[in-house]
Amino acid sequence: TYPRPTILFIFFKQLDQIIIHQQVDLLEAILGTETSSKYEIKNPLGQRVYFAVEENGCFDRKLCAPLRAFTISIADNAGREVIRVIRPLRCTSCCFPCFLQELEVQSPPGTVAGYVVQNWDPFLPKFTIQNESKEDVLKIIGPYATCGCFEDVDFEVKTLNEMTTIGKISKYWSGFVNNVFTNTANFGIQVPVDLDVRIKAVMIGACFLIDLMFFENSLDGL
Repeated sequence: TYPRPTILFIFFKQLDQIIIHQQVDLLEAILGTETSSKYEIKNPLGQRVYFAVEENGCFDRKLCAPLRAFTISIADNAGREVIRVIRPLRCTSCCFPCFLQELEVQSPPGTVAGYVVQNWDPFLPKFTIQNESKEDVLKIIGPYATCGCFEDVDFEVKTLNEMTTIGKISKYWSGFVNNVFTNTANFGIQVPVDLDVRIKAVMIGACFLIDLMFFENSLDGL
């Protein structure tokens, strides 16, 4: 049903930088309601290559807010689904190191490309990138403070020993209006150009997870 990954990921093989732009939702800005997230995935020239849509119910978005379970469908410009990101409902707390976040990335849909697993740490946001066999590949370590007032926030991509930084996931400062009145976010992913294309797809999933966990604050306090 789906094109072969070797065809789908020609885009990924050529890039060491991916831009993810969350679309502004005027209904969310005006009414303060939590709407399904929609993203454009672009190359460094700003050209849209993929389009991502969050799939879940209004009840999940309202009740669970940033903790909500979701499925994000990523399609190419022809409308073919090429990547599927699945996040179950789990906990997220530095005080309770059990049942922390775990996200599955499939590409093509139905075939596991890898996982993003939250690691317990009392001070820093930490995640492990795993391949389809659940073997650890990379680490992601965020800053102590993720508020990012008037500046970008970088989550460093490191080797497993956490000694060498090979890339980063950056949340760009979007301006006062977007940051205060909406949950709109703009991200950049920088990784080695020769990184496995499946792991690059998993990095997109990690970016979505970081967005929901640290930068999507419900306006009504949930």
